[in-house]
Amino acid sequence: MGLLNIIRRMALREKQSIREISRRTGLSRNTIAKYLNAGAIEPTFTVPERPSKLDPFADKLSGWLKTEAGRSRKQRRTLKQLHADLVVLGFTGSYGRVAAFAREWRADQQTAGRGIFVPLSFRPGEAFQFDWSEDYAVIGGERVKLQVAHMKLSHSRAFLVRAYLLQTHEMLFDAHWHGFRVFGGVPGRGIYDNMKTAVDRVGRGKERQVNVRFLAMTNHYVFAPEFCNPAAGWEKGQVEKNVQDARPRLWQQMPDFADLAALNTWLEQHCHDLWRETPHGALPGTIADVWAGERASLMALPTAFDGFVEQSKRVSPTCLVTFERHRYSVPASFANRPVSLRIYPERLVVVAEGNVLCEHVRIIERDHHKPPRTIYDWRHYLAVI
Repeated sequence: MGLLNIIRRMALREKQSIREISRRTGLSRNTIAKYLNAGAIEPTFTVPERPSKLDPFADKLSGWLKTEAGRSRKQRRTLKQLHADLVVLGFTGSYGRVAAFAREWRADQQTAGRGIFVPLSFRPGEAFQFDWSEDYAVIGGERVKLQVAHMKLSHSRAFLVRAYLLQTHEMLFDAHWHGFRVFGGVPGRGIYDNMKTAVDRVGRGKERQVNVRFLAMTNHYVFAPEFCNPAAGWEKGQVEKNVQDARPRLWQQMPDFADLAALNTWLEQHCHDLWRETPHGALPGTIADVWAGERASLMALPTAFDGFVEQSKRVSPTCLVTFERHRYSVPASFANRPVSLRIYPERLVVVAEGNVLCEHVRIIERDHHKPPRTIYDWRHYLAVI
């Protein structure tokens, strides 16, 4: 969990004073106040990544360790022998680095087969689970492939299903906002698989390199992300079941829709209906009954996270920027100049010099056989007429 997330959790969830947070963290009160006022930006410390000399040989050494583990003690090569064999292959690092790698490898092997399972019961407000699936709906007269976000409270089992055209960062952020909005607050932690929109790199064991923008979102909503082991879907079994149940309960009975917004309105209403109709199973009453009691344990809903993804662009001489093959106009005074493009699920915002220059409705067209489109705003060209 990031430092800012820890500080915000102490202040907003545990209701601790700045003095108490200072005592527990060792940070000055001024520093804590600065971090709390900074909002959702994670404090960064310039610790450069130093690639290990062992990295190019890690797979080779792992294979050797696995082979040696299957041999009798007398037949095994020692770590010093393994180090010497790596040196022959070009390794220039120390014996100590090889020994440290071997210790980590053995520790992983000792825990890999033990079986780690998510508990069957959760405290109110403790956690939610999130997953993606794919499905189809008829939108605007066409059968459209959709990326479907599933979000489920682990205690009450209240859930939200929401459809998107893409499975990207900005869609992920939007799905979380709507989930928390529908649930009426934010649980203490979120349980995920190792989806690329959240995890940049999966390390050994529980080690994860979390995406910076995803971490900023968790800081904003003050919850702790937890990631399942690879190929261990049972660790978020509730939402996995929700994905399976959604097809017969929702997708196989839905009508056609004019647009994606109409589909999501229909999905949200039917999720509420299913809460009222479905027995909880482990607790008395329906899902809606248990959710009504869980709401008090959720953290109050903050303002929505500004969930955009930013790209640097250069405006063309014809006052256009290109995104996903389509072109969008920009005020003529910024022709041939660099700008920032902020990408939201349904809109694009062009920013430069700290100011918003313009905004366009985003076009998402996955059929690459169709020609790209150009979206003009005539007002952008008044200065050159």
